[in-house]
Amino acid sequence: MQPNSLLNRRDFLAQTMLAAGGAGLAAHAAGPEGAAAPPPASGQASAMPRGRIGKLEVSRLISGGNLISGWAHARDLGYVASLMRSYNTDEKVLDTLELLEQHGINTIICDPRERPMMLFSRYWKERGGKIQWIAEGHPKDDDLKTNLQQSIDFGASAVYVQGVIGDRWLRGGKLDRLGQCVQHIQSQGVPGGIGAHLIDVIVQSEKSRYGADFYVKTHHHSQYWSARRPDQQEDVIDNAADNYWDMEPDRTAAVMRNVAKPWIAFKTLAAGAIRPDSGFRFALKNGADFLCVGMFDFQVAQDAKLAIDLVRVFQKRDRPWIA
Repeated sequence: MQPNSLLNRRDFLAQTMLAAGGAGLAAHAAGPEGAAAPPPASGQASAMPRGRIGKLEVSRLISGGNLISGWAHARDLGYVASLMRSYNTDEKVLDTLELLEQHGINTIICDPRERPMMLFSRYWKERGGKIQWIAEGHPKDDDLKTNLQQSIDFGASAVYVQGVIGDRWLRGGKLDRLGQCVQHIQSQGVPGGIGAHLIDVIVQSEKSRYGADFYVKTHHHSQYWSARRPDQQEDVIDNAADNYWDMEPDRTAAVMRNVAKPWIAFKTLAAGAIRPDSGFRFALKNGADFLCVGMFDFQVAQDAKLAIDLVRVFQKRDRPWIA
């Protein structure tokens, strides 16, 4: 989830600097109360760059699924998840999915809960939407296939094993299960991926040649106010402070530089603590092929434009574009 920001002068200056090639922070713009989200600029949908994951053509900017799932990392702000659910009614979600496609964002990552699947079904049938769903897989220790298969049967375009699960299997010495999951997903004719917060999940997956078609790895810098303090436990999975997701951003970039598979970077804004311009720049400069970002409807237009502009800026970088 991303924080609102002041409108008018600050937003105008941020957009002006970006258009001029400046490096100012592009704050998210929240419109006046009750105002509709701005329409896409002419040609913006076709301007959104895309890459490939297997046979899929995927927009460089991917929507996160929190708007549908209804939960959010909010640190100690306990009301935020309830606020998200109150704002993102079923109709608002359908409107937002439509808005994403209008701005060229053709893919969303979401877990296979009842509400997301119900809303995807409505969107595809009632509005003729084409948005692709990459499912966040939640295999169980004693049942690796059922959850993954449910997403595939429902129409997921790709499936990956959720990052917390990969992290825990790494620590529990059970990482080979990732390879089994990837093999099952691929056997069903869709790309199979591996998610992680801990970069060693990917290091070991590459060494063991699990054959993932893509990786979904956290990546953000640590230059934000609520970043982890020295006295907080160094844990991403069970971090009670809930304020950081990439323990080693420099190492993440270094490892991924030598991984020749598509990389979807998520938590690029540290769950709203980092401004989009800063977070997008950091991830793209360090080699991310795609950005997964949770967006409210009023944030879609600006994030889409920012992604389009910054992908152009970073056409040449240390890690080549893999996808």
